[in-house]
Amino acid sequence: LICGIDEAGRGPLAGPVCAAAVILPEGIEIEGLNDSKKLTEKKREKLSEIIKEKALSYSIAEIWQNEIDEINILEAVKKCMTNAVEGLKIKPDITLTLTKDGPESTIGLTTCYDKASSCVKTISY
Repeated sequence: LICGIDEAGRGPLAGPVCAAAVILPEGIEIEGLNDSKKLTEKKREKLSEIIKEKALSYSIAEIWQNEIDEINILEAVKKCMTNAVEGLKIKPDITLTLTKDGPESTIGLTTCYDKASSCVKTISY
């Protein structure tokens, strides 16, 4: 099983950093699935519901500002991604992320892809 992981909130000066981990069924086609930054808010919300409905498993994690201040944003992103993967009901064999600062995974292999959220379905979530 392949899990895609992505984060949001690394750039803002305030607020949480969030990460989502998702395992989609092999071969699934979800029309319009793409990098969330390339989608309208309305399309993102619609796709979010479809993904949650069709996913074998998904998990969303957050790290809030007070903890980010304590451990720094890089460590907060890693921890948030790790928490998202650990929150999955099904454990993946491989995790894919688009940042080299990905989760500290004890699960299989973690592979990092640059700008992958347009081409790797599980990261697009």
